[in-house]
Amino acid sequence: MAASRRAAAERGWYDHLVTAATAENRRRQARTVGGVAPAVWDRTRGQVSRPMSLAKLAEEFADAIAGATSLDELATVLAAIALELGFRYFALTHHLDIPRAPVPAVRIHNYPDAWAEYFDAQRLGPSDPVHRASHMTGIGFAWSRLPGLIQLTARDRDVLDKARRNGLGDGFTVPAHIPGESAGSCSFATSAGYEVRQDRLYAAQLAGGLAFEAARRMVASRKPLTGRPQLTDRQRECVYWAARGKTDGEIAVILGISQETVTLHLKQARARYGVFKRTQLAVHALFDGTLSFVDLLGR
Repeated sequence: MAASRRAAAERGWYDHLVTAATAENRRRQARTVGGVAPAVWDRTRGQVSRPMSLAKLAEEFADAIAGATSLDELATVLAAIALELGFRYFALTHHLDIPRAPVPAVRIHNYPDAWAEYFDAQRLGPSDPVHRASHMTGIGFAWSRLPGLIQLTARDRDVLDKARRNGLGDGFTVPAHIPGESAGSCSFATSAGYEVRQDRLYAAQLAGGLAFEAARRMVASRKPLTGRPQLTDRQRECVYWAARGKTDGEIAVILGISQETVTLHLKQARARYGVFKRTQLAVHALFDGTLSFVDLLGR
């Protein structure tokens, strides 16, 4: 047993999850819908009891995720969390064509094999409707909200129908947007024919966000701070205004410095990013988190 799992067992929570998961599998067909929490067998007390409060549950989720030291351990924890939240499946992934991704990327899941094979064969990582919808919001969303987040195409509807025919029901997805990295998400899904439990979505939001952050650290998806370009405050200001379409002369007036100084700051900023054009500088600053889309669009 891994050290993190031993620590969780000592707190009693990992054992609680295993017990709950076992009871859940036995009673899945009898699950109630509409906010009534299913009973679980408490082995330590020898009686049926209700699950812990959402606040306590969220705290224990956070501890278990933090204790995972590998993607395999994280997958085990997420599978148990999914059952505790009333879901059957989970998928934590970057929105890339994972088998052919040229950069460090992560995907762990327990989706049906047939669906995973179809997903990869169709290269759905970047275009899956759930993935695209997650780019339109900063918080978790139920899949039933998809038509309100993106305009579903005929292909999107075919993909969703294929997912249902492969055993996936409704779901809840937590987006992950990190400047300079591929977008990603952590999704939880029910079996076909079962509804999302609305009373557990707060805990799902927390678990999904923490799990994705843990996974991206494990695969080192971002360069360390020491390896990234660092702009001075004045260079950053010049890059900001240049990205807004201002000339060196206009930037000089705005900042109250000489045009020659502006030109020098932008030259030094380009050198730090290793680029030669202002447009390239703006793009690199955007993906590095130095600038945002709001900065560029002026909204």
